[in-house]
Amino acid sequence: MNITVIGTGYVGLVSGACLSELGAHVTCVDLDEGKVERLKQGIMPIYEPGLEDIVVTNHEAGKLDFTTDTGAAVAQSDAVFIAVGTPQADGQAEADMSYVYGAAKGIAPHLNGYTVIIDKSTVPVGTARRVAEIIRAENPNADFDVASNPEFLREGSAVGDFMRPDRVVLGADTERAMTVLRRIYRPLALTGVPVEECNPETAEMAKYASNSFLAAKITFINQVADLCEKSGADVEDVARSMGLDKRIGPMFLKAGPGYGGSCFPKDTNAFAVIGQRNGSPQHLVEAVITANEDRKRRMCERIVEACGGSVEGKTIAVLGLTFKPDTDDVRDSPALTIVSKLHEMGARVKAHDPMGAEHAQAVFGKEAAEICDEPYACATGADAVAVVTDWAHFKELDLKRLAATVRGKVVIDMRNIWDGDEAIANGFDYHCIGRAPRFAAQEQAAPLRRAAE
Repeated sequence: MNITVIGTGYVGLVSGACLSELGAHVTCVDLDEGKVERLKQGIMPIYEPGLEDIVVTNHEAGKLDFTTDTGAAVAQSDAVFIAVGTPQADGQAEADMSYVYGAAKGIAPHLNGYTVIIDKSTVPVGTARRVAEIIRAENPNADFDVASNPEFLREGSAVGDFMRPDRVVLGADTERAMTVLRRIYRPLALTGVPVEECNPETAEMAKYASNSFLAAKITFINQVADLCEKSGADVEDVARSMGLDKRIGPMFLKAGPGYGGSCFPKDTNAFAVIGQRNGSPQHLVEAVITANEDRKRRMCERIVEACGGSVEGKTIAVLGLTFKPDTDDVRDSPALTIVSKLHEMGARVKAHDPMGAEHAQAVFGKEAAEICDEPYACATGADAVAVVTDWAHFKELDLKRLAATVRGKVVIDMRNIWDGDEAIANGFDYHCIGRAPRFAAQEQAAPLRRAAE
């Protein structure tokens, strides 16, 4: 098959590369000439494990092309994926659909023979109908259908998620369009991947409902963690017990500083707007949005409390700036809120992240934090160390060496990645999520008290 993918952002580039890996000939279209040329040279615009290999391999094999020429690409295609951004509109919660509708207008004049236009972007319910109206208005004689095929990619594991998905959702109104969709995903269906066929509205709703549910699950365990801290329970054990229930499952029950990234924040907001506009308010999702924003601010307060009630004039080391490990994406990352607020409170902030430091500093500014190349340098002279992102190499840090570099032995572990006993043994006061804080002086003095008694 000949497939065109409009957009070489996160979704478009991963989808295009993986579709070529599945055997199609794919042309990825982007208006940015510099980006297109860099992709032809194998230079990735994003960090995503495994992506560079399949892009380079398939481009060299002639199965994956990059161009700025929308017309030439669309004219030879059996299917055209729209995979452009749907960010939040400025100052509003709803999705900005201008890129999707602009792509539809750009596609319309070049359709040549029967073509299926496929919305891959995360879009509000009814978008497939609207895209069809736009194309029909631009090119009344075009022979086409519009379908919905939402993506369910996790940053940091997107290639694996595309090639080995939990399911593929295909939304189309005609058997003709569904036949094309089945053909595209036949290689995955043959491996046993469940393929769900439905109408476009159901497919569009499935994406928003899935992301909103996962965001709610994260927010729920975060609130349980707060209760555990007050009651003497351990959130790690609680989450493990919950996850063993097959009705619940263990995924997304990891307490932390709140969700972020390119999907959950904008999709929950957009889903809430969809509910309001259709006269069916999504009160649970609205509460999740509010609770998550409150949690990000509360994480900064945790640092202040651990530092004795004030961070003014103190140095805080922040480990991790991306919203999750194995990505360079800092969009809506809790770390951005934490760094900015610490700076406002008069702290000197030092920060380190393996992939996202440059992107983060572009958001909060050079004056807000000093970027360090490695974690021990970040911790040197710090009054407190806050772990915000659970990068694998943070888990392996030598706490004895870390203790020798800091000025104040205070750790705020927002991802529960370190062993509390080891932290205490190295003289740290250990504050984590979902458990009561532990103080080195008290625990180290306990054996002496017991001996005296």
